[in-house]
Amino acid sequence: MKAVVVKHPGGPEVLEYIDVATPEVKPGWSLVQVKGFGINHSEIFTRQGYSPNVKFPRILGIEAVGVIAETTDSDNLPKGQQVMSFMGEMGREFDGGYAEYVLLPNEQIYPINSNLSWEDLATIPETYYTAYGALLGLQLKDGDSLLVRGGTSGVGVAATKLAKAINSTVQVSGTTRNLAKSDLLKKVGYDEVIQDVDGDLKTSLQYDKILDLIGPKTIKDSLGKLAMNGIASCTGELGGEWTVDDFEPIGDIPNNRYLTSFASADVSVSRLHDLLHLIADKHVDVKPTKVFTLEDVKKAHEYLEGNHSFGKVVILVK
Repeated sequence: MKAVVVKHPGGPEVLEYIDVATPEVKPGWSLVQVKGFGINHSEIFTRQGYSPNVKFPRILGIEAVGVIAETTDSDNLPKGQQVMSFMGEMGREFDGGYAEYVLLPNEQIYPINSNLSWEDLATIPETYYTAYGALLGLQLKDGDSLLVRGGTSGVGVAATKLAKAINSTVQVSGTTRNLAKSDLLKKVGYDEVIQDVDGDLKTSLQYDKILDLIGPKTIKDSLGKLAMNGIASCTGELGGEWTVDDFEPIGDIPNNRYLTSFASADVSVSRLHDLLHLIADKHVDVKPTKVFTLEDVKKAHEYLEGNHSFGKVVILVK
């Protein structure tokens, strides 16, 4: 089969499109023919060598959509079944979705039935599931003001679309370092655009809910922008920092404000199906911003790392 292999950490140039052996099924694992997958910032971090437990060579990819090609669980995962998989140790401890086929543990393969195209379906697993889980934790109410830090990211774009689908009265603002992207942000559903200058938001407003996708780098500043009884969700690490230095809860969390987070590794099948129903019932536009082929994964990484990236980037596997 064709796959994109990383033999050693580095820039996009280490992503090699080559022939490798198709995995053979083993007890408790089934083979998925990959139809598409999204590109994620965590895969860029892994490619750069920042995932300490990953050993190379490795086929990256923490998600995939496709169909069962060979099964060891014909009752739950019959051959030809449409499926989705993401997280676990996919693309880290074992080879992931950057390939024509991926061998996965049966418990990490989720049967679905969707009328979406493979292109659209490929946007959902990690990105929309993360956004949906975080929004549930934010407990959106009528008339809430919601700020999305990292508004141009795939999860940010997904969050504003899903927030409007969950409650159309929510007013959503999104941050960007580049105001030239304002029209794009408005087009996908943001009501207001806030400029971020080196972590300093150019606004004096407070918000009922904040989804901070930049993460530990900005979460203390976000907490200071919460309205009374507001909730901030630290979900994401786009700022490239994994921990919060010198965090002192009494001083850093203003009175009667709340801090939470959402980890997409906590996959709930019922939550995933609720998300798919919401997308279908509310006709949420999940179309990706950019679509590449498997042989062009390197170009997809280059785009996502560039200053002009926006929204979700997916790969279609022919």
